[in-house]
Amino acid sequence: MATKTATVSNVKSDSEATAASVKRLVTLMTVFAWTALTVGVLLCLINISHFSDKNTTLMVGIGCLVGSVFIYVIGTAIGLVHARLHQAMEDQHNDDQSNHIL
Repeated sequence: MATKTATVSNVKSDSEATAASVKRLVTLMTVFAWTALTVGVLLCLINISHFSDKNTTLMVGIGCLVGSVFIYVIGTAIGLVHARLHQAMEDQHNDDQSNHIL
């Protein structure tokens, strides 16, 4: 029976992979927020002369403007929560190591 072996040299730890995933998510949500903001501004400017609640284009544009703010805030909050969690885990790991040495 033959034995096969494989070496893996470029393996990221779970925290590095998670950090990269969170960074991609925050970047993606920022891009979505800017896209929604741009679409909202364009929709508002297309037919702003008829300023009423019956103007669907204007209402969708305002919705995109408001939605873009929410998307950006949620994306930023995810990044901040992950950074704080990562910092707390590092602090706990450093405390554990310093207590182990003593």
